[in-house]
Amino acid sequence: MSTASPFTIPDASAAHARGGVRLALLTFALSLATFIEVLDSTVTNVAVPAISGSLGVANSQGTWVISSYSVAAAIAVPLTGWLARRLGETRLFIGAVLLFTLTSLMCALAADLHVLVACRALQGLCSGPMVPLSQTILLRTFPPAKRTLALALWGMTVLLAPIFGPVVGGYLIDTLSWEWIFLINLPIGLFSFVVCATLLRKDAKRGERVPVDFIGIALLVVGVGALQAMLDLGHDAGWFDSTLIVTLAIVATLALVSLLLWEAGEAQPVIDLSLFRDRTFSFCVLIISLGMASFSIVGVVFPLWLQAVMGYDAFHAGLATAPLGMLALVFSILVGLYAHRFDARVLTTFGFLVFAAVLWWDTHFTLTMSFTQIVTPGLIQGIGLPCFFIPLTAATLSRVPDHQLAAASSLSNFLRTLAAAFGTAMSVTLWDHRATFHYATLAQSVTKESGGTQHYVATLHAMGISGAREAGALHQVTLQQAYMMATSDMFFMASATCLVLATMMWFTRPKRGAAMTLGH
Repeated sequence: MSTASPFTIPDASAAHARGGVRLALLTFALSLATFIEVLDSTVTNVAVPAISGSLGVANSQGTWVISSYSVAAAIAVPLTGWLARRLGETRLFIGAVLLFTLTSLMCALAADLHVLVACRALQGLCSGPMVPLSQTILLRTFPPAKRTLALALWGMTVLLAPIFGPVVGGYLIDTLSWEWIFLINLPIGLFSFVVCATLLRKDAKRGERVPVDFIGIALLVVGVGALQAMLDLGHDAGWFDSTLIVTLAIVATLALVSLLLWEAGEAQPVIDLSLFRDRTFSFCVLIISLGMASFSIVGVVFPLWLQAVMGYDAFHAGLATAPLGMLALVFSILVGLYAHRFDARVLTTFGFLVFAAVLWWDTHFTLTMSFTQIVTPGLIQGIGLPCFFIPLTAATLSRVPDHQLAAASSLSNFLRTLAAAFGTAMSVTLWDHRATFHYATLAQSVTKESGGTQHYVATLHAMGISGAREAGALHQVTLQQAYMMATSDMFFMASATCLVLATMMWFTRPKRGAAMTLGH
């Protein structure tokens, strides 16, 4: 491969030439770019009521702010590998950071919902290349012996941003206004842009003149856009009871199946399906996708349970999830420093087993637990998060050839993100269904002959509650217990999934010291 190719990994001496403070500064800037992109995908989740109230629209319309971003980002991520070949990886990344920052300003200045939704869609399109290319550039910049550490630093931002997103969003909205969840991106984005543009100037080579796969791009945009829209709107629309959701499902299926058939015979595909010929890449992508789907289920149900069942407000529910990031931060550094000494399968299996054990612990949650009792399992869960995510990400790319690294990174990130979206969308529906099932079961035991019911009714009468208020109290306590049991069901399913994924990891064959051999 010629030295002009944007896919050439610098050798160790070239990487060391950029070393020291310059390398640390570049790593910090790349990590910040990743952080604000991932943060923006979650920070708006707690801002919908504030945005809807400020712009004078219903909450159901306010959710378009979330769905427009997620649909646009879902389309842009798998296009990253192809765009990087045409424009050059560094040029594409730097341009995406600048445009993401500018569209953040546009979002903050939006005066009505339609403008805000359009700006969020543009922001999502710009965000697509940022995460996979920040990962690729880091791995290309670091010397081989330090690439595991680079991947750990990158992984910290991907893992911690969703955890702290609701906390940051809640604080900014409570103390300032919803516009600040976008304005906070300006100094961070401009700093990242200036640093990366300065330090990566010599690497900003032009891309290759590759043919444009117009049919592949069209099928990708239609298929992924319809699928993401279906996932975003499915719960509120009643899933397949809605004509819109059925239509989106049919369009997504036809477009994506056509895309797979078309790309299989295309000489210059927009998505490189040949990557799946490698068993390790295929299994690792499947494992990390299912792992992030399970993580998303817990990430959605846990704060919902805290707010809807336990009575926490949005900010304190966010605080209850924050301890997950404490040990995750520490262990991300430790994994980065020492992961090259271990088989990636061992570390990943350990991470999944920690997750499985903690989630099993969570199945024993009760309605009378204190805040400390609730957050303690999450604190321990932080040990497992980097232990499965970082080695698994390294193993995914360990056997990918040099010239396919950007395409593999974007494809694996896309499937991981799509799986997380699927987990998020299905979790609320499944949670509600399990709660309905448990409510029907519990309601059968709430009878006048039941000793527990008699004792509860007597307590209500002692408090002066009777008649319609008594029936309402019985309904409320039964519903609360039903959702508590449904929450335990979700934790149990996620725990069992982690055990299966720990086993599946041993069907892969990652290279030892996987991150050190990336791209070779």
